[in-house]
Amino acid sequence: MPRYHFSPQLYQSAAPFSHYVEQRNTGYTSGIIGQRRDTGELVSDDVSQQCDAMLTNLQVLLDEQGLTLKDLLRTTIYLTDYKDFQAINDVYSRRLHEPYPVRTTVQVAALPLGAKVQIDSVVAVP
Repeated sequence: MPRYHFSPQLYQSAAPFSHYVEQRNTGYTSGIIGQRRDTGELVSDDVSQQCDAMLTNLQVLLDEQGLTLKDLLRTTIYLTDYKDFQAINDVYSRRLHEPYPVRTTVQVAALPLGAKVQIDSVVAVP
Protein backbone atom coordinates (compact mmCIF):
# COMPACT_ATOMS: atom_id res chain seq x y z
CA MET A 1 0.00 0.00 0.00
CA PRO A 2 1.44 3.44 -0.90
CA ARG A 3 2.48 5.84 1.84
CA TYR A 4 1.69 9.51 1.16
CA HIS A 5 3.37 12.48 2.84
CA PHE A 6 2.71 16.23 2.86
CA SER A 7 5.70 17.86 4.55
CA PRO A 8 5.03 20.07 7.56
CA GLN A 9 8.35 21.82 6.84
CA LEU A 10 7.50 22.91 3.30
CA TYR A 11 4.99 25.61 2.38
CA GLN A 12 1.49 24.48 3.27
CA SER A 13 -0.22 24.88 -0.08
CA ALA A 14 -3.95 24.23 -0.24
CA ALA A 15 -3.55 22.56 -3.65
CA PRO A 16 -4.63 18.90 -3.74
CA PHE A 17 -1.34 16.98 -3.93
CA SER A 18 1.22 15.17 -1.77
CA HIS A 19 4.87 16.20 -1.66
CA TYR A 20 6.00 12.57 -1.56
CA VAL A 21 4.63 9.09 -2.08
CA GLU A 22 6.38 5.80 -1.44
CA GLN A 23 5.51 2.44 -2.93
CA ARG A 24 7.69 -0.51 -1.94
CA ASN A 25 11.33 0.54 -2.43
CA THR A 26 10.67 3.62 -4.55
CA GLY A 27 9.77 7.17 -3.56
CA TYR A 28 8.42 9.92 -5.80
CA THR A 29 8.52 13.65 -5.13
CA SER A 30 6.17 16.17 -6.67
CA GLY A 31 7.22 19.37 -8.42
CA ILE A 32 9.29 21.41 -5.99
CA ILE A 33 10.23 25.03 -6.66
CA GLY A 34 12.49 27.57 -4.97
CA GLN A 35 9.91 28.99 -2.64
CA ARG A 36 10.27 30.12 0.93
CA ARG A 37 8.99 27.48 3.28
CA ASP A 38 7.25 30.03 5.54
CA THR A 39 5.45 32.34 3.10
CA GLY A 40 5.40 30.31 -0.10
CA GLU A 41 6.90 33.21 -2.07
CA LEU A 42 9.78 32.62 -4.45
CA VAL A 43 13.12 33.24 -2.73
CA SER A 44 14.26 35.52 -5.54
CA ASP A 45 13.78 36.27 -9.22
CA ASP A 46 17.29 34.90 -9.81
CA VAL A 47 17.29 31.40 -11.33
CA SER A 48 20.44 30.30 -9.42
CA GLN A 49 18.92 31.28 -6.09
CA GLN A 50 15.64 29.59 -7.02
CA CYS A 51 17.52 26.42 -8.00
CA ASP A 52 19.49 26.39 -4.74
CA ALA A 53 16.31 26.88 -2.66
CA MET A 54 14.52 24.23 -4.75
CA LEU A 55 17.26 21.69 -3.95
CA THR A 56 17.19 22.70 -0.27
CA ASN A 57 13.43 22.09 -0.23
CA LEU A 58 13.97 18.71 -1.88
CA GLN A 59 16.63 17.87 0.71
CA VAL A 60 14.28 18.86 3.57
CA LEU A 61 11.60 16.56 2.14
CA LEU A 62 14.03 13.67 1.73
CA ASP A 63 15.44 14.20 5.24
CA GLU A 64 11.94 13.68 6.64
CA GLN A 65 11.90 10.26 4.94
CA GLY A 66 15.36 9.32 6.23
CA LEU A 67 16.77 9.78 2.72
CA THR A 68 19.41 12.02 1.14
CA LEU A 69 20.17 13.53 -2.24
CA LYS A 70 22.46 10.51 -2.79
CA ASP A 71 19.32 8.34 -2.90
CA LEU A 72 18.02 10.10 -6.03
CA LEU A 73 17.64 7.78 -9.00
CA ARG A 74 16.06 10.19 -11.48
CA THR A 75 15.26 13.86 -11.64
CA THR A 76 13.27 15.92 -14.08
CA ILE A 77 14.17 19.59 -14.26
CA TYR A 78 11.59 21.94 -15.73
CA LEU A 79 12.81 25.39 -16.77
CA THR A 80 11.05 28.26 -18.44
CA ASP A 81 14.03 29.44 -20.49
CA TYR A 82 16.77 27.17 -21.80
CA LYS A 83 19.23 30.06 -21.54
CA ASP A 84 19.21 29.28 -17.78
CA PHE A 85 20.47 25.73 -18.41
CA GLN A 86 24.10 26.46 -17.47
CA ALA A 87 23.19 28.40 -14.31
CA ILE A 88 21.01 25.48 -13.20
CA ASN A 89 23.79 23.00 -14.00
CA ASP A 90 26.24 25.04 -11.91
CA VAL A 91 24.01 24.89 -8.83
CA TYR A 92 22.97 21.28 -9.46
CA SER A 93 26.59 20.08 -9.70
CA ARG A 94 27.50 21.89 -6.46
CA ARG A 95 24.63 20.28 -4.56
CA LEU A 96 24.60 16.75 -6.05
CA HIS A 97 27.67 14.61 -6.48
CA GLU A 98 28.79 11.79 -8.75
CA PRO A 99 27.44 9.41 -9.58
CA TYR A 100 24.62 11.75 -10.59
CA PRO A 101 21.05 10.50 -10.93
CA VAL A 102 19.74 10.24 -14.47
CA ARG A 103 18.11 13.50 -15.48
CA THR A 104 15.83 14.97 -18.08
CA THR A 105 15.58 18.73 -18.56
CA VAL A 106 12.51 20.16 -20.25
CA GLN A 107 11.63 23.72 -21.21
CA VAL A 108 8.04 24.59 -20.32
CA ALA A 109 5.80 27.60 -20.96
CA ALA A 110 5.24 28.43 -17.28
CA LEU A 111 5.69 27.15 -13.73
CA PRO A 112 3.80 27.81 -10.49
CA LEU A 113 4.20 31.32 -9.02
CA GLY A 114 6.27 32.35 -12.04
CA ALA A 115 9.16 30.12 -10.95
CA LYS A 116 11.99 29.67 -13.42
CA VAL A 117 12.88 26.11 -12.38
CA GLN A 118 11.13 23.10 -10.84
CA ILE A 119 12.20 19.55 -9.97
CA ASP A 120 10.54 16.22 -9.39
CA SER A 121 12.33 12.99 -8.65
CA VAL A 122 12.35 9.26 -8.17
CA VAL A 123 14.20 8.03 -5.09
CA ALA A 124 15.58 4.66 -4.02
CA VAL A 125 14.24 3.68 -0.60
CA PRO A 126 16.53 1.24 1.25
